[in-house]
Amino acid sequence: MSQVNAYAAQSATSDMAPFSIERRTLRPDDVAIDIDFCGVCHTDIHFAHNDWGATVYPVVPGHEIIGRVTAVGEQVSRFKAGDSVGVGCMVDSCRTCSSCESGLEQYCAEGMTGTYNGKDRHDSSITFGGYSERIVVSDRFVVNLPAGLDPASAAPLLCAGITTYSPLRHYGVKAGDKVAVVGMGGLGHMGVKFAKALGAEVTLFTRSENKVAEAKKQGADHVVISSDRAQMKAAREQFDYILDTVPVQHDLNPYLACLKVDGTHIIVGLLEPIEPALQAGALVGKRRVLTGSLIGGMPETQEVLDFCAEHNITCDVEMLDIKNINEAYERMQAGDVKYRFVIDMKSLKTSP
Repeated sequence: MSQVNAYAAQSATSDMAPFSIERRTLRPDDVAIDIDFCGVCHTDIHFAHNDWGATVYPVVPGHEIIGRVTAVGEQVSRFKAGDSVGVGCMVDSCRTCSSCESGLEQYCAEGMTGTYNGKDRHDSSITFGGYSERIVVSDRFVVNLPAGLDPASAAPLLCAGITTYSPLRHYGVKAGDKVAVVGMGGLGHMGVKFAKALGAEVTLFTRSENKVAEAKKQGADHVVISSDRAQMKAAREQFDYILDTVPVQHDLNPYLACLKVDGTHIIVGLLEPIEPALQAGALVGKRRVLTGSLIGGMPETQEVLDFCAEHNITCDVEMLDIKNINEAYERMQAGDVKYRFVIDMKSLKTSP
């Protein structure tokens, strides 16, 4: 065991603050990583505030981790000291169910082990995430950082990136398809970039007129203001796919009407009940599909990093000193970030 400096929330009402945690001694399949950068995800806020009623305190968030290998267990051959690597949203799974054997560990029949607030399958300890100096992870759940990718802006690819990339690949988005993205936050701007790189004609749905220029800068071919009835009417039955990144309750019915026959609406942001109710006729009458998607498995997580290196895609980030994490949470809740905060973990070493 080793003591490691970190930042943690001690309760649903406490701020994030310095905290010391223990990292385990290397198991045979483990990789020890010094963390250089860690992205800040809305999920971190939900767990810090116990919004979903499942937080175990103290909680050390962070599941968009980029760092350097410092040591490996005796059975590890894929990594060596000095390698640049990443760790995303999960650090273990049962490894034997059909999903795990297919490289879809996020859908593990027994439930994946989260990078933080998960229960370790070996010793039942609670996992601590990337708001820390170091982490120890089984090699199966570590990915290589390709040469050419900026480490800081690559960190959010391990959550925001894979969350939007995976469904576009799974549902076969290809050149010539018409893809719409709902929302222009951390997930939405990555969805625009990926759909464009896959050759699609890309439209952004947004309620904000002031996001039109920014959406086109990110690669959108068209922008529809979703609060404008005339624009929404003109968009009916236009799209093969809609990637819905909005994380709060919103009316899906107007968007479903914008799908072609056999079109697919993919939810990646909403985990709450759908309100208002769906008009099922919008699905039945045009054989439309409403579906959802959760991050990606380990092979696909490596694939998204390789794809981003090949296509020169990164997440737009604002660098953060860890002592300002509570202010960053407030800004995220107010929508005041373009588009992802990333903590420079050097700041943890100098943080009071």
